[in-house]
Amino acid sequence: MIKVSLFCVGRLKEKFYIDAVAEYQKRLGRYCSFSITELPEYGDPVREGKELLARIPAGSYIVALCIEGRMISSADLAAFLADRALSGDTRLCFLIGGSDGLSDEVKRHAAFRMSMSPMTFPHHLARVMLAEQLYRGFSINAGAKYHK
Repeated sequence: MIKVSLFCVGRLKEKFYIDAVAEYQKRLGRYCSFSITELPEYGDPVREGKELLARIPAGSYIVALCIEGRMISSADLAAFLADRALSGDTRLCFLIGGSDGLSDEVKRHAAFRMSMSPMTFPHHLARVMLAEQLYRGFSINAGAKYHK
């Protein structure tokens, strides 16, 4: 089973975000081993980046969420997940920075840079959106009726 890890700078505090992420985390359990690691937010992307990179397991396929990344559709994300599995990438690590984003060093380490939108979202909401899109992508690949 593929392992998907979400590394996030900052802790969720609002119950509605926590509940939403928990729901998608539960749903993702059907398709992958899904984990979330929260790291402290210092307001310093360089320091946060060093801590992020130190936590990523060796051999992971790193995806950085950043505004300058490539925008993809839900179907494209599903294809990406399938391609990674076929390529033998058993551990995917998605990185979400803090309020000030990800450091350039983190972005350089990423095998893929992905943008959710040209709009700016709170980084806590990005966590919910990514969890939902991962669930949608796995659902598409499984032929489930969730994606319409």
